[in-house]
Amino acid sequence: MENLTQPDSQREKQPRQKTAAQRLWSIHWWMAAVYLLLFVGGSFMADLPKEVTYRGTLYGLHKSLGVLTMGLLTARIFYLLLKLRKKKTAKRPLPNWEKIQAIALHTLLYFFMLIVPVSGWFFSNSFDKDVALFGLTLPRLFPPNKALAEVGKNLHFWLSYSFLAFIVLHTLDQRKFLRATLRRSRQAFQKRFIDP
Repeated sequence: MENLTQPDSQREKQPRQKTAAQRLWSIHWWMAAVYLLLFVGGSFMADLPKEVTYRGTLYGLHKSLGVLTMGLLTARIFYLLLKLRKKKTAKRPLPNWEKIQAIALHTLLYFFMLIVPVSGWFFSNSFDKDVALFGLTLPRLFPPNKALAEVGKNLHFWLSYSFLAFIVLHTLDQRKFLRATLRRSRQAFQKRFIDP
């Protein structure tokens, strides 16, 4: 039987459960990392000649990461709804214009998070190509249609770069938060690995 009179430091520490907000932030950063890979990889492989032997492997990885973002988006929406259900009143309410601006920007970001991978799926299926998640072939959502394949390619390209533009806007909007996060991360790294 556990001795309840022991100080907390001597008792076995129970791991804290993450809140919906913490899980939401974790998914946010995972998605940011995957989108970075998608943008860099997509730009690189789009310029590769068809003769390059690893081109197909890169496209397969790109498609898998695109499907992964859809799964992460689903989890993100789930935790966002949990957070909104338990939401506390904000400490500093935003002025109406800032609130409308923030809601509009986030709505557009969520729209692009969904529509960009779907446009990629349309692009692949139109060219009579499958979409797979790390080797697991997924059902075709769109019929092969060579006439629409070029439309799908252009759609995926322009939606992706429009999404990137809104990510840049979001990053600029959150620059103070990003600077503080980088400073805390640098301090934690230094404390853990350089000055133990």
